[in-house]
Amino acid sequence: MKTKIMFVLAVLVMAGCASQPDYRQAQKGGFGYTESKLSDTQYRVHFKAKGSDKGKAMDYAMLRAAEVTLLEGYDWFVVTDRETLVDKETVQTTPTAGFSQRYARVTDCGVLTCRTSYHPTTQFETGVFVGGSQKSEIESILSIELGKGTRPSSATSFDAREVRDNLQPKTEE
Repeated sequence: MKTKIMFVLAVLVMAGCASQPDYRQAQKGGFGYTESKLSDTQYRVHFKAKGSDKGKAMDYAMLRAAEVTLLEGYDWFVVTDRETLVDKETVQTTPTAGFSQRYARVTDCGVLTCRTSYHPTTQFETGVFVGGSQKSEIESILSIELGKGTRPSSATSFDAREVRDNLQPKTEE
């Protein structure tokens, strides 16, 4: 009986630790997607993720833009502005001695190009360093305009169904 209870508890603990899918609606400012309606045909789409995979964050923001377009009854969307934010922070499990200086990297992307800049940051700490880890977050923000009918022949316009079909996360069969 005791073995069965331990087994059930172990299964419950592992189920509680199971990670959520990357592509999901964000809850209370957490990881995932959100969108804001700016006008009848304009939206701002955000996708925030753990890690620093810019490509994945941009793809998921594009996927959500395609879904919003289709949910609103439109055929295509144009990306009118694009921005990517990377936030890296060293998380230390125990205090350290002395001070450290790091550079925070910020990447701003427009419609056609990206610009990366580095900003110095300094921290003063006391104690003994034993180890630590790094925490990274990335957010991709798209401003989009929705449309119907013939899609503009611009490099920043996208067929919503095509984007959704190409970027939709694959399900295990």
